[in-house]
Amino acid sequence: MNEAEVLNSQLNDAVYDQDKEAVLELLEQGADVNSKVDHGWTPLQTAVRKGDEELVRLLLARGASVHARKDNGGTAFTEAGIAGNVEILKLLLERGSDINEQDNNGFTAFMEAAWYGKEEALRFLYSRGAKVNLRREASEERAKLHKGGATALMDACRECHFSAVKILVQEMGADVNIRDNRDRNALIHALKKDSDKRRHESPVPIVSFLLEHGVDVKSKDECGKTALILAVEMESPELVTALLEKDEIDIDDADEEGNTALMVAVNKDNCRIAKLLCEKGARTDRGNLMRVARNNRSSSMENLLREHKVRLAPETPRAWEPNSKRWRAQLKKLDQMYRPMIGKLKTFPYFQQKIQDGIYLGLHGGTEVAVQITCSTEGDKEKEFLEKCSHSEHLLKLFQSEKEKGCMYLCFPLWEKNLQEHLQDPEGQKDYKAALKIIFQALRELHSLGFAHQDLQPGNFVIDLGGKIYLADFGSERRSIEGQEEFVKSDLQALGRLVLYVLTGGRKPLQQVGIEDLPRNSPDYTEARDLVQSLFSPDERGLEGLSKHPYFWSNQSRFNFLKSIWNKIKDDRKRKSIFRDPKAFPYPQWTKMIDKDVLYVMEHPRNAKPTKYGNDVTQLLRLMRNMDEHKDEGITNKIGDYAEYFLEVFPELTTYVYNSLRQNPTCSHLADFQDPSL
Repeated sequence: MNEAEVLNSQLNDAVYDQDKEAVLELLEQGADVNSKVDHGWTPLQTAVRKGDEELVRLLLARGASVHARKDNGGTAFTEAGIAGNVEILKLLLERGSDINEQDNNGFTAFMEAAWYGKEEALRFLYSRGAKVNLRREASEERAKLHKGGATALMDACRECHFSAVKILVQEMGADVNIRDNRDRNALIHALKKDSDKRRHESPVPIVSFLLEHGVDVKSKDECGKTALILAVEMESPELVTALLEKDEIDIDDADEEGNTALMVAVNKDNCRIAKLLCEKGARTDRGNLMRVARNNRSSSMENLLREHKVRLAPETPRAWEPNSKRWRAQLKKLDQMYRPMIGKLKTFPYFQQKIQDGIYLGLHGGTEVAVQITCSTEGDKEKEFLEKCSHSEHLLKLFQSEKEKGCMYLCFPLWEKNLQEHLQDPEGQKDYKAALKIIFQALRELHSLGFAHQDLQPGNFVIDLGGKIYLADFGSERRSIEGQEEFVKSDLQALGRLVLYVLTGGRKPLQQVGIEDLPRNSPDYTEARDLVQSLFSPDERGLEGLSKHPYFWSNQSRFNFLKSIWNKIKDDRKRKSIFRDPKAFPYPQWTKMIDKDVLYVMEHPRNAKPTKYGNDVTQLLRLMRNMDEHKDEGITNKIGDYAEYFLEVFPELTTYVYNSLRQNPTCSHLADFQDPSL
């Protein structure tokens, strides 16, 4: 170490030892007040850790930064949340700390205070605006591993700080049913066994409290274990009894290994809990219970199982290959594991089997399905709506449904990916125009049923194995459009943003993409821009008319449209009235832009009088019509396909002519051009 490094190291040691005289002396000798030692600790962070308010003030007065971060992203303020010193928290806030600042793992000072049970600090931070239900933000890499997303309440539950849990829920309104990125709620965190606090504190009071406050008992941990299975693993009869009193508990639910609560109890040789489960009707024909009891040399367990008529029912895995490529591994796993059947449905609602939020893999009578789980009342309404979609081509249809214990299981034909995933797949073939045609058609079908969607986002468009796109409504935001034109208008505006999202390849989040992001080098740029602007400011065309917008026309249809206008409007005065503003015409010198040889041939036709083409739009349309009706071999050899040539040289012409016609009351019908491909 050089001299400066030695001084800085000594400064941090002096702060740790709370030796104020040494700190002052080292600062006078030139030690850096913002220097860092191992793992990025600064003197200020060390003083906060020690809870030494006087030292904190001294260092701040000497220029210590409250914004400096350790290697893990922690600041003096997040460290103060761990220490729980309210005066230091107050002081750091006065010096510019952010109440909700997070370290690299997403921890805030409020979360740290909850983790360490610092109740006074919790109350202070809440009074200053700390977000109670904030979920830990994870980096993209961590999120892919399903890490992050926990809340302060989950931390307090995991560390068995019962008083902090009560404060968070009763005084601060903490949501007991928020889930982290592994789909675990506060109840699951309270039942996890990996905390040192388990040696000294019982989770029973916290679990009982959460049950009283409406926590969802169906949540699972990262291994698919239910709260009941976790309670059995903890060998807590009190918790098992409390959970079994809840009607929502599925006593025969199993984890990803196929183990039920009873199988776990037998394996642990816990007769008291096994008896509780058997008396509550747990199935005894799953797993080789008697063999496990014999291997444990437990005669009492064997006797208990005999009382409940245990019989062996071995299962042999079937040789089966799913149709789905993407979900193959998880479907095979689902097929082979034990799961309690819901009618003809086999599903496992935990994060490894999740398709997207609220949607899980399933097998209904052996058919691969996507399963949406709702409460029965909502499910009945949803089922009634889905039955109306049965004749629609591009609205997601219901395959089957099942009901059990107040829940409705809606089963849909399984899809491979949603629109967002499709656009972001580097290997996927993407025909944006074809996809948008279907998206428009799907929304038209929904509107024809009398509903506006109100949640047009990429996750609600799903794509099956054959590449067919369907519109779903998993957010159930749809509204009746009867007498509610504003709902239709908001759908069209949302559709405009979705068009931008698709045409920019999903590179930006839906709410951030704008017209300026459209690729200018696209041959459809002008038409796409006009389509989006028309959706953002809907007019009399509505969705039906905009589905026939020039953006969707083929190049040949655009060319046919342009050259037909000269023939359809015979009166020269009428042509001039349609295109009355010469300044709006994007090509006022078009005769200089077109190939000079082409123009010469057209102005000097064989066996006809020479003619002259002016620079206005009607003359350009006349030339296009004459060229196509009197084809010249020399021109064809030079420019190739006429439609491709003109649309490349004059890319804004179609939109200009289309809008000019549309805005003229006597000729607006001519803009309603029928492209055979539509």
